[in-house]
Amino acid sequence: MHHLRLGKLRLLRPRLLRLLPLLRPRLPRTPAGQRRAVQAVMLGCVLALLPATWLFLAADDRLRTTRDVPRTEVAMVFGAGLRGAEPSPYLAHRLDAAAELYRSGRIEVVLVTGDNSREDYDEPDTMRTYLTERGVPGRRIVSDYAGFDTWDSCVRAKKIFGVDEAVLISQGFHIRRAVALCQEAGVTSYGVPAQGDRKNATWYYGTVREFFAASKAATEALFEPDPRFLGPREPGVAQALATTRS
Repeated sequence: MHHLRLGKLRLLRPRLLRLLPLLRPRLPRTPAGQRRAVQAVMLGCVLALLPATWLFLAADDRLRTTRDVPRTEVAMVFGAGLRGAEPSPYLAHRLDAAAELYRSGRIEVVLVTGDNSREDYDEPDTMRTYLTERGVPGRRIVSDYAGFDTWDSCVRAKKIFGVDEAVLISQGFHIRRAVALCQEAGVTSYGVPAQGDRKNATWYYGTVREFFAASKAATEALFEPDPRFLGPREPGVAQALATTRS
């Protein structure tokens, strides 16, 4: 059996050697061809960087901290995963920032937006519980159960919940994309990066992932697709704000 395998390999070797020249990249031989190749590579690099550059510029003057963000009626917290029945560390830091903003009087209502596509996975209700345990009254918390991604959350905040202006809370590597997309969706936005995250492998993965997510964000801003689920308008934010004024 061993001899048979060796024999087959010897027969395949000449064929593989003939294929090798075809697998090698063919570089232009003329100066003009080489110049065009360099220009094509440079153009590709520029096009790849355009979405990330757009995100950076679109949000650059709209980032704040919990201490200097303008007083705004609504804060919006994006889901970031659960660990069992508890928020993930990233999500907990986002909710901590929202609770701090509420206690300091800089916001009046918190819109928690996340994934509840399965019965056993409920980001918004977990976020609500976490906030109430930290002093935010339940009547001041509004849940969006169909915030499946950033664009969906921004569009639903505007079209379903009637939010025109909001403080957005997320991690530093995601906040620029959130601000840029909510601005495109018609929500005047200020971004507050959550604090307290450890810069571990997950954090660096999120940072690298944002580079690739920028292209998706640019496509969403350009074509403005409907969210996965839109549904009828909901008065939750308006009712929560009414309780702050009564």
